Amino acid sequence: MGLFQRKSQTSTSAPLYTLGTHKTLLIIGLGNIGKEYLGTRHNIGFACLDHLASKLDFPVWTSKKDLKCQLTRQTISDTRVILAKPTTYMNLSGQAVQAVQHFYKITNQDTVVVHDELAISFGQIRTSTGGSDAGHNGVKSLIEHLGEGFGRVRVGIHNAVADKADSADFVLGKFSSDETKQLDPLKREVNSILSEYIHGQPFAQETRSFIV
Repeated sequence: MGLFQRKSQTSTSAPLYTLGTHKTLLIIGLGNIGKEYLGTRHNIGFACLDHLASKLDFPVWTSKKDLKCQLTRQTISDTRVILAKPTTYMNLSGQAVQAVQHFYKITNQDTVVVHDELAISFGQIRTSTGGSDAGHNGVKSLIEHLGEGFGRVRVGIHNAVADKADSADFVLGKFSSDETKQLDPLKREVNSILSEYIHGQPFAQETRSFIV
């Protein structure tokens, strides 16, 4: 028997309440919409959520204009899991996440955001709850709209080039060839972190390395 049991998909025109489900988790990936942003450092949150959705056999992503995001959801064990990618562009991400939280009645305590982090070296992933935006416009928007207290999966993107480049240009640039070879291990490690969280593990503060 498979580890994950997929339930039939239903309409998202109203909040879904499934008999026996006692918890709802919201997992957000940050990024910018548009083909020109594919593969950029700033879009690693989108890439990680796409990987998670694929590995856990979520339904196809659906555009939700009223919630300003792309969304998919399913029930895993007795937990309803909602994945969302804001379509507002990075600096307005908080608008979308606030809308999803309100619609599904989800608190910051049950919300985790995956995003790039310039203050952390490529090769490391840090999990934490709360904290400053550290100059990240997406996280700044989240704090403005949600307050603090949501979980964060902070994917390090800093490298030797970062100190010599304009930060805006750097985060919107693509990963180096050496870094690109490590993106699969990166996404697998984020998948592991989020899967543990979905299955009830506490969202602890820790640092993980994934370079192989």
